[in-house]
Amino acid sequence: MDDITIQIEPYVPLIINAVKALVFLVIGFVAANLVSRTIRNRIVSNPRVDDTLGNFFASIAKWLILAVVVIAVLQLFGFQATSLVAVLGAATLAIGLALQGTLADIAAGVMLIVFRPFRIGQFVEANGISGTVKELNLFFTELATPDNVQIIVPNGKIWGSVITNFSAHDTRRLDITFGIDYGDDIDKAIAIVLERASADARVRKDPEPWVRVVNLNDSSVDLGVRLWCLASDYWELKFAFIKAVKEAFDAGGISIPYPHQVEIRKQADAA
Repeated sequence: MDDITIQIEPYVPLIINAVKALVFLVIGFVAANLVSRTIRNRIVSNPRVDDTLGNFFASIAKWLILAVVVIAVLQLFGFQATSLVAVLGAATLAIGLALQGTLADIAAGVMLIVFRPFRIGQFVEANGISGTVKELNLFFTELATPDNVQIIVPNGKIWGSVITNFSAHDTRRLDITFGIDYGDDIDKAIAIVLERASADARVRKDPEPWVRVVNLNDSSVDLGVRLWCLASDYWELKFAFIKAVKEAFDAGGISIPYPHQVEIRKQADAA
């Protein structure tokens, strides 16, 4: 037993430090998540502050706490803070070269927060990907497509592309084109479209509805329609208005032409 005790005794400090390190790591992860969640909830509950800021600052707080915890754990095993700073300084270049993409995503995340081209809950398109913004943190932006598919996009991809924000303004202009037959009464067709626009409460009076002849196609006269509405009513108004105008055209004797094909046959001369 004495021999076993002598063999174990040199490892006792190491075992104690390992247990302390494990406790520190557990407490650190719990504290990081708790602080992150608290910051997010406090900011989100404030109506004067954008939800995007809540997620971003919560992410920063979490990673800072985890960094402090890791440094504290390393100190338990004999690494001094000054030595760690020196090691980190020497490794910064290598890490920066190895993680260029990640560092670029972090920088892009900061730029997205500072300039705020979009906010949580807005529908955007960036880098050829469109969806509703669900989260923005240090590394990536989470989008949800209209059919509720999750898309994770690195911040660098978003910041380095053209960002189209469909929800940035309260109102949007709805553009629709209706084709009528060349033999139909153009003024009557325009009057029908304007009447349907006036009948829909979602269509704003200012700017007023706009209907003009915009093109003469091979088989139709095209009427361009511009309506203004709330951004939240855009899609429902579009679907309903197309249906309403089609029904009104049918009732008013206005036809919507479709392409016709003419078949020409050449008969061979009789032998």
